[in-house]
Amino acid sequence: MGELLKKEVMAFLREEDGVGVIEIVLILVVLIGLVIMFKKQITTLLEGIFKEINSQSKEVY
Repeated sequence: MGELLKKEVMAFLREEDGVGVIEIVLILVVLIGLVIMFKKQITTLLEGIFKEINSQSKEVY
């Protein structure tokens, strides 16, 4: 009886791991899609941030 329970628990854990991997893959797909859709806006934002950092760093030196 104990061996059967152990096998059932192990099967359940393996099944749950598979669901976790699928969820992670789906989240990555959504994030990559968002980055692709908003690539131009993200690039513009980062360029502005780095220009501001460079201009303020020149004031320090």
